[in-house]
Amino acid sequence: MSHPRHSAGFTIEAELQLPIATVQLARFDLPEPQCTVMHEHDSFWLDLCLTPRPANACAFFEGSGRRYYAPIGDILLVPPGRRIRTRSAAGTQRSILCHLRAQEMQRWLDIDFEWTDDRLQEALHVGNAHIRALLLRLSEEARMPGIASDTMAELIASQIALELARHYHVLKERPACGGLSPVRLRRIDDRLREGGKAPSLTDLALLCGVSVRQLTRGFRESRGVSIGQHIARVRRDQAMRMLAAGTPVKSVAFAMGFASASSFAQAFRRETGYSPSFCRDQSAAH
Repeated sequence: MSHPRHSAGFTIEAELQLPIATVQLARFDLPEPQCTVMHEHDSFWLDLCLTPRPANACAFFEGSGRRYYAPIGDILLVPPGRRIRTRSAAGTQRSILCHLRAQEMQRWLDIDFEWTDDRLQEALHVGNAHIRALLLRLSEEARMPGIASDTMAELIASQIALELARHYHVLKERPACGGLSPVRLRRIDDRLREGGKAPSLTDLALLCGVSVRQLTRGFRESRGVSIGQHIARVRRDQAMRMLAAGTPVKSVAFAMGFASASSFAQAFRRETGYSPSFCRDQSAAH
């Protein structure tokens, strides 16, 4: 494990150099709004954000058929050779970064595998609980290495590569169909920003003046994720921001419409892979 290293706005707090990957526990300090272009030449960039991302964090991949900014989830994947444009408000975030060597991933992918528009859209918010759990394990090895830590981290990184290949293998390109209008998307976003108990699909369909089927199909076409995933992510981010601000877990649970702190903690762990107290501690580490 290396000692902390600093550059403008970027601090590597811990690092593991492995044959198939470089693992970094990193902190980003962004004093002003950001608009950047980044790409990886020969590795897959995996970023699991351990704290809330800066407000309005969004991105799109250059060269894809969807040249509009979409929200970034807590797990971001940038395939090698792909340029991604990102923007966000000022803020601070802490992430576990895993730079997987391209050849380690390629050996698990079909020879005719392509990064389609749908697969690139999914890369902005990789929704896979197994990958999340493995990245958290890597974070632990980077922060507190134990016996044979490099060997353990190498095995975890290999499993991440295989899980990623499986995850993207099952993603098929969807036929084009009509999405929801910007007005309807804004209505959904405005309702979710109100907080409280999560609205039902019927509630949101009535709000938009469409059927539940039109809502779910149109939302997926517009945003590239299911509306259920979107609701869960928005509520998770709201909870993470309140926890990062020092709001007591019980107060966060009440604000999110949960009957008790324990039911909120269970739902939060199910969505993120870690407890509300872990999220608060990571933010306090800044």
